[in-house]
Amino acid sequence: MDLMEAPAVMDIEASGFGAGSYPIEVGFVAPSGGPFCSLIQPLPEWRHWDAKAEALHGISREILYSKGRSPLWVAAELNQRLAGQIVYCDGWGHDYSWLGRLFDAAELQPAFRLQDIRVLLSDAEAAQWHELTQTVRQEQQLRRHRASTDARVLQLSLLRLRSGDGAPARKEPGSRCAPDQPSMSPPR
Repeated sequence: MDLMEAPAVMDIEASGFGAGSYPIEVGFVAPSGGPFCSLIQPLPEWRHWDAKAEALHGISREILYSKGRSPLWVAAELNQRLAGQIVYCDGWGHDYSWLGRLFDAAELQPAFRLQDIRVLLSDAEAAQWHELTQTVRQEQQLRRHRASTDARVLQLSLLRLRSGDGAPARKEPGSRCAPDQPSMSPPR
């Protein structure tokens, strides 16, 4: 990766952790900085729900049923927008599993590769990663955990490490996926 090149970064919000959990929102930020975010309507067999997870991301089951997109629509959209790219995430073990569940439900294969963002970090950078992402989150004035905003925090943190600049990140408008806005792009 070039020193100032921004990779595509993805984050997934889920119904909780462990067996039976499933993706409820997926968001990414493209190398250009453009965000994408979509809520995912649960399938009938997706029943797991953790109230603690809901308290963290603020997405209710009711919002998912009324505003979410089908797993097929979300998976197809991800494939169209991310085809051929390596997309980075910070919770690879969970995100890979949830992405697999999404694509299995859609009966599609990902057209992109998901990779742990830590492969881009030196040991010294990895040691300061958590603190840096918290600082960037505070500078961006983000209180809730949502998929596209979390992805943007990761991307901005990586760019800050690469630039060697300790300056605060510029507040980024328009990278938030609101519960009543299932996608940053119009439906097709």
